[in-house]
Amino acid sequence: MADSMEEVHRQVEAESAFVTDLMAEIGRVIVGQKRMVERLLIGLVTGGHVLLEGVPGLAKTLTIKSLASSVKASFQRIQFTPDMLPADILGTLIFNQKTSEFVPRKGPIFANFVLADEINRAPAKVQSALLEAMQEKQVTIGDRTYPLEEPFLVLATQNPVEQEGTYPLPEAQVDRFMLKVTIGYPTKAEERLILDRMTAEEIPEIRDVITPERIEKARGVVRKIYLDDKLKGYIIDLVSATRSPSDYGLPIDNLIEYGASPRASIYLAQAAKAHAFLRRRGYVIPEDIKAVAEDVFRHRVILTYEAEAEEIGPEQVIQQIFDAVEVP
Repeated sequence: MADSMEEVHRQVEAESAFVTDLMAEIGRVIVGQKRMVERLLIGLVTGGHVLLEGVPGLAKTLTIKSLASSVKASFQRIQFTPDMLPADILGTLIFNQKTSEFVPRKGPIFANFVLADEINRAPAKVQSALLEAMQEKQVTIGDRTYPLEEPFLVLATQNPVEQEGTYPLPEAQVDRFMLKVTIGYPTKAEERLILDRMTAEEIPEIRDVITPERIEKARGVVRKIYLDDKLKGYIIDLVSATRSPSDYGLPIDNLIEYGASPRASIYLAQAAKAHAFLRRRGYVIPEDIKAVAEDVFRHRVILTYEAEAEEIGPEQVIQQIFDAVEVP
């Protein structure tokens, strides 16, 4: 029998206690960027992969490494380059001369946290090699399939400015990321704090404050968080409005080539529950959905050439959808 809302709320209060410690530990190294850190935590407690996009030097890689260091789990960083091969990520079969047999040598994908640095610098074969791992949580080497140990999370970065020598991610792969988060510049006050902290005699080091077992327990609690039927309808309306905006009185059919996929509905519900979990609530409110919807939709709403010609970005289209769809 499903737990009562009061019982779920008590479980959320107990299991979300680590969030404060985790945020504080990461905050010893990372200045500001609270929104980015929260989105990474949403991925952590739901098992959803996260794509970070921003110009170089905004601590994308450092934040991911700090998160991995704060969890007592294995971590691998893969620097994507144009000359990479799928075996560089997944692993390959090596011939053992002593036994005259081929034995698997597992690649860096076999870790709890995988940082795919500058993922758009790898060719299509390497990008597609991640698909099975990201979606199925397993890797095939030779004729054997190996499950990936939970928690398994791909945290990828890409640079939107320098496009020479890059390979844009296909929609099929981008869709496998729960969230696409854009990173902005710090404020002047934050930048001064960064300067003071990173030029000091000793740079703070991250300590592990949580175990993978605790994360698995938290994920179980997140799945129990209450999502009212009216809010489920609100999620469906938001997703439907990206496909048929005219049904919601929006004259933007000429701006949208393709609307959000069904994964958007699933991920939006999961991310909203995780957002409520971070706020230590056992139920979802409309603000939870609104807070994460842009990051869920950003890479799933494909705009037309007309929108690009008018310099209209996905954020502007998504905001119009928010304004048009009635909140329950």
